[in-house]
Amino acid sequence: MHLSGRDARPLIGVLAIQGDYAAHARALMDVGAEPVMVRTAEELDGLDGLVIPGGESTTILKFLERDGFLDVLRKFVEEKPAFGTCAGCILLAKEVMHPAQASLSVLNATVERNAYGRQVDSAIITEETSLPGGPLEMVYIRAPRITRVDGDVEVLADREGFPVLVRQGHLMAATFHPELSADRRVHRLFVDLVRHYRREPDASAVAATAIC
Repeated sequence: MHLSGRDARPLIGVLAIQGDYAAHARALMDVGAEPVMVRTAEELDGLDGLVIPGGESTTILKFLERDGFLDVLRKFVEEKPAFGTCAGCILLAKEVMHPAQASLSVLNATVERNAYGRQVDSAIITEETSLPGGPLEMVYIRAPRITRVDGDVEVLADREGFPVLVRQGHLMAATFHPELSADRRVHRLFVDLVRHYRREPDASAVAATAIC
């Protein structure tokens, strides 16, 4: 039976410019969403949410600055659920450091690029989280660090006292790569957020108890 409206699998775009966008797509399918690869501004039309994967944030920015894509994307993430991982977290942040660069400027956070070291410093660690289900596996590859959050940003997990998974209303960000783990809780959380926002499109924030 074909479902429509609020009963349908949410259509969630995956910005397919850099990073392991295919792994994000698989994770979204595993938790009940319909992934859509996004490479142009027009492909954002009709989506319920968007994942912005990792990669090299300056290279992604250069691509987005073509043909007005960046402005369309900024409007999308201001209004609809978005989840940025690694470089995607950098792109969502209001302030980017080391070095400073432009961003979509929607997440009330300051992010320091490559703060956890070079490619050879990549690591897989397990940390406590407020998500149900116990400690969470986190894969770090040239990861940024969230050095400051303001306002209504909720910290869901941290590493050495710094936030690594955060939520702000219809936005989520992670400094690690949940798509590279078999644990689907982070993607499930985002899909639940998308479903909630689709039911209540005027909601400015989502309580933790509403979607966990």
